[in-house]
Amino acid sequence: MRMWSPRSPAPEFSLSRRSLLSATLAAPALLRSRAALAHEPVDVELVLAVDVSRSVDAVEQALQFAGYAAAFRDARLAEGISGGPLGAIAVCLFTWSDWDIQNLLVPWTKVDGPATAADFAAAVDAAPRETYLYTSISGAIDYAGRLFGQRYEGTRQVVDISGDGVNNSGRPLAESRAAALDRGIILNGLAVLDRDPSPAAALAGLPPLDDYYRDEVIGGPGAFLMVAEGFEAFETAVRRKIIREIATGPGPVVERAYA
Repeated sequence: MRMWSPRSPAPEFSLSRRSLLSATLAAPALLRSRAALAHEPVDVELVLAVDVSRSVDAVEQALQFAGYAAAFRDARLAEGISGGPLGAIAVCLFTWSDWDIQNLLVPWTKVDGPATAADFAAAVDAAPRETYLYTSISGAIDYAGRLFGQRYEGTRQVVDISGDGVNNSGRPLAESRAAALDRGIILNGLAVLDRDPSPAAALAGLPPLDDYYRDEVIGGPGAFLMVAEGFEAFETAVRRKIIREIATGPGPVVERAYA
């Protein structure tokens, strides 16, 4: 009877090791492939980024949240979404302030009609309200970029940045903006103009907020800026803005909404 020794060939054992090694090496690629297949196609992946810095008081913050909720309850918005090529978008909402403060309040949600739009609106209504200090548009853009590609695959990836101030925290805005544009992300803006600006803002020599958002924030194919003339106009601005974001036709670079 022939006995096996460490020097004896063990073809069955070797084959098993090779098979196991091949399977181990193939597993990550297989998992990535399955993950990619699991991404559901939608017309747009839309990230709503809401400013909650100290320049936005409690009343103004309430108007912002109410504006987003009302926009998604509007039949015209649901009609616009269902009329897209795929008839669905994926949308999430987070708040932002300092360079290291971003809170995802409503995770990725598929909206494909009035019922799912109403569900998203209800989630916005239930989201907590918090106020922080600074205004880091660059931090908001960086955070938004990390949210894409998790569950859905949109023909476009759009960040909708609403705010009432200029970047004053975090890395230079130009760096974050350039990084997002290099990835093909479209940056749209919703600038809320303060009808009673503080004397400090005037003395600082800052450019008008609508000019700042147009020149320094928005970018990418078809990017545009919606200007809300005061927080009272926010609801109208949000609704018009999102309807345009799910559409594909051309439009002006800057639009204005009034209360």
